[in-house]
Amino acid sequence: MERLKTFLIYALLIIGFFILSEFLINVGLNSTYKPIERKDEISQITIYQAEATLVNGRIRGVVTNSQPDELNNKFIKIDFYSERDVFLGKKYVALEDIQPNETKSFEVFFKLEDVEHYSMSIVDEREEGEIELIPEEFTKPEIILLTIFTMLILW
Repeated sequence: MERLKTFLIYALLIIGFFILSEFLINVGLNSTYKPIERKDEISQITIYQAEATLVNGRIRGVVTNSQPDELNNKFIKIDFYSERDVFLGKKYVALEDIQPNETKSFEVFFKLEDVEHYSMSIVDEREEGEIELIPEEFTKPEIILLTIFTMLILW
């Protein structure tokens, strides 16, 4: 009976640590992102999340093909600027097989410092000098696995 109580206490501590770490990770990461401003007037692209920290950022949105032809082999070009309009870098998103009046979502993760605003355009080809791709954010299962792994190391 005493072992069962000990096991139950350890199980509750692990569950409590998991809930606390999940809360702190979400609050800590999301509180560092600040909105960045868009400086263009392209109606085909709708952005629902554009945020940056001091060192990286993310942009999520949808593109709508309002042309009568299929939107294929084109790119969304995103130019990033600092507070004083200094060009920091550019990023491209490939547009493939978007039928007329069809929408597709996209997301871009970038690694640039002090981004304040950005502008977007649709271009036919990529130019040299694109910024490096950074991996996407961790998923919930990856965070859970890393939390368990950390607990095992610290135990």
